[in-house]
Amino acid sequence: MTTGLFGGLFARGNVDASDAAWLQAMLDTEAALARAAERAGLAPTGSAAAVTAKSKTEFFENRTLGEQAVATGNPVPALVRELTRLSGAPVHHGATSQDIIDTAGVLIARRAIDVVLADLSAAAATCAGLATNDAVMSGRTLLQQAVPVTFGLVAAGWLTAIDEARQSLHRVKTTRLAIQFGGAAGTLASLGDAGSQVAAFLAEELDLPLPVLPWHTNRLRIIEIAAALAETCAALGKIARDVTLLAQTEVAEVRAGAGGSSTMPHKQNPVAAITILGCTKQAPGLLATLAAAAEQEHQRAAGSWHSEWQPLFHLLTLTGSATSWSIKLLSDLEIDPARMRANLNATHGLPMAESVTTLLTPALGRLQAHDLVAQASARATTRNTNLADALLSDDTSAAALATAGITRPELESALEPESYLGATAEFIRRALAAHSATDEILGT
Repeated sequence: MTTGLFGGLFARGNVDASDAAWLQAMLDTEAALARAAERAGLAPTGSAAAVTAKSKTEFFENRTLGEQAVATGNPVPALVRELTRLSGAPVHHGATSQDIIDTAGVLIARRAIDVVLADLSAAAATCAGLATNDAVMSGRTLLQQAVPVTFGLVAAGWLTAIDEARQSLHRVKTTRLAIQFGGAAGTLASLGDAGSQVAAFLAEELDLPLPVLPWHTNRLRIIEIAAALAETCAALGKIARDVTLLAQTEVAEVRAGAGGSSTMPHKQNPVAAITILGCTKQAPGLLATLAAAAEQEHQRAAGSWHSEWQPLFHLLTLTGSATSWSIKLLSDLEIDPARMRANLNATHGLPMAESVTTLLTPALGRLQAHDLVAQASARATTRNTNLADALLSDDTSAAALATAGITRPELESALEPESYLGATAEFIRRALAAHSATDEILGT
C-alpha cells in the first residue's frame, strides 16, 4: 500500500492497514453486527440491509471522525452516530467501542497475514531454488572466515527461517484470530438472554471464530499476532543482513541489484536489502510496546488498549513491506562462485585448519593436534604462506605429520574445501523436504 513520501520504502506491497482500511473494517463490523441482531430478532426486518448499504468509507470522512474522537478517546462513537443518521436504522447492538475496534483490527490482521503469506511463499520458492547452488564459499563466524560451506546451505538456512515464519503466521490466522464482542464489561448484559446468540451470529457473519470469552483485557491474541509478524521480520532481516555483508565491495560474493547515490555516481547500493532492514529493525520495538500494553486493568483498560493501535498498524505495514521487498531481493540476487573461491583461496588454506586438526587427532590427540595446527596457522599468517607449507617447513609439525603417516598429498587433500562440507548435502535435502511439507500444510 504505497502512500506518502516514505510509502514506497516502508509501505510497499499489498498490506493495507491505512486509516481507510481501518475505517472500512470498523464499518464491516458494525454492518455484520446489524445483520446478527436482525437474525436474533433484535432489529426490524430490513434494517441490516440499510446499515450494510451505508457501511462504506465513501460516506464518511476520516478527518471529521478523528476530530470528534477527541471527545471520547476513540472514533467509534462518532462513527456510530453518523452511521445511524445515514442508514436510519439501529446500529451498535450491545457493543462497546472496543468490540468494534478490536474486531476491526482482527479483520485487518487477517487480510494482512494473507498478503504476507503469499509473498513469503514466493520468497521461499526462490530460496528453495537457491538452495541447490553448490558453490563453495567461506563460512563466517564472528565476521571472520571459519570453515567452508556452500551457498546452497546459506540459502537453505534462509528457506527454513521463512518456512518457520509462515507456519507461525498460519497458526495465528487459523487459531488465534477471533471476534471481540462483550459489551460494556464483558457480559453483554444489554442484550439480555440473546447476547450469546448475537455473538455467535456475528462470528458467522464475519467468518471468524467465536472465542470462549470476550478478551477485552486478555491481550494474548494481540501479542501472538505481533510475535508472528516480528518472527517474519527476523527471518527476512537475517537474509537482508547476509546479503549486505556478502555484497560489500571487498567481499563481492553476491550482487544485489543496483541503487545509486545522491553524490557518488559509482555506487551500486543493495537497495532492497537495506530497505528490508529499515523495515525489520523497527519490529522489535513495536512488539515490545504491544507486549508492555498487555497488562490491562480490570474489565477494560485505561490507556494500555489505546496504546496498541498505532504499533499494530505500523507492524502490519512494515512486515508487509519487508516481505514484498524480499521477493525483489531474492529474485534479483546474483551469485559469484569465482569470487567465493578467490576469497577462500586468499586465506591460504586457513579455513581448513579444523580439517587438518581432525586428520591429526587420531595420532596426536585432539588438544595437541589443535595446538600444533594453531601454531602453524600463525606462521602461515605471519609469513603469508599457505597452511601446508607452514606445517611441512617446521620440524615439529613435519615430524608430527610423519608420525601420523600423513603424506603431503593427503595433507593437501585435507585442505581442499570440498572435502570438508560434512552434512551439508543432507541438511539441504532436509530443508527442501521440510519446505515441501510446509507448502502442503499451507496449501500453497
